[in-house]
Amino acid sequence: MYVATLLTNPKAPTLELSLVESLRNAWGGGEIVWLSPDEAAEFSLTEMPGNQWDVWADLQQMGVDLIVQQAEGRCKKMLLADMDSTMIQQECIDELADEAGVGDRVKDITARAMNGDLDFEGALIERVGLLKDLAEAVIDKVLEERITLMPGGRELVATMRINGGYAALVSGGFTAFTANVAHELGFDENRANTLLAENGKLTGDVQRPILGKQAKVDALEQITKRLGLSEEDVIAVGDGANDLGMLGRAGTGVALHAKPLVAAQCDIRINFGDLTALLYLQGYARTAFADV
Repeated sequence: MYVATLLTNPKAPTLELSLVESLRNAWGGGEIVWLSPDEAAEFSLTEMPGNQWDVWADLQQMGVDLIVQQAEGRCKKMLLADMDSTMIQQECIDELADEAGVGDRVKDITARAMNGDLDFEGALIERVGLLKDLAEAVIDKVLEERITLMPGGRELVATMRINGGYAALVSGGFTAFTANVAHELGFDENRANTLLAENGKLTGDVQRPILGKQAKVDALEQITKRLGLSEEDVIAVGDGANDLGMLGRAGTGVALHAKPLVAAQCDIRINFGDLTALLYLQGYARTAFADV
């Protein structure tokens, strides 16, 4: 059995019953279940539709995300999440670079690295080098003034945790940010790179080994083994090229507002919904979300 989920931007819910009914009828689906009025609905299917991606493309033009997945096992026991442009709306290193006066240069490197055009490790070393002599105190300033949480993150983490799930934040960014974001959102643990500093200033280097694409796969393997879970028990979410490894290995890999190269390699793509989409995908109705 399969399940088809349709969802829209929760800030402007525009999902019409007629649209859901039309697709359900065309695909011979089961009863429509509304997970959130005008925002998210699902119905069961006995087989994977052959024209899924043609329909997906049409619905994208209407601001609707469509996901078709196996129904069995879709409710997961662990969340593995990227941070930058996933759990938060910014790229931390770009915000630091703005404060250091090298914003445009660093943002260009970041964009190319996240698109997979540059080696992640080399791009990180180059960008961190441009931050040399930036006051370490600027990190707190950036956290306070520039960093905003991605909508739906609190509900996602809290709902999975109250249902017995485990939440891990794994980033190619920096511990100075992941520690704060993980605490703010209620993650069980966080992993990231460590910016090096001396005498209150950044040295322009990062502690080795550098956590990149493989580190996220390693986290998936290590944490599931420690918890006695399988990789199928994991829902992973990210947006950049360095997330592809964990997205491909997790039972459910979600490309959230992802770079084109990343989205093209993922079967589950969220372009209009926020992080609560990951709860709808697991079958949670909005009435079952944790109160945050």
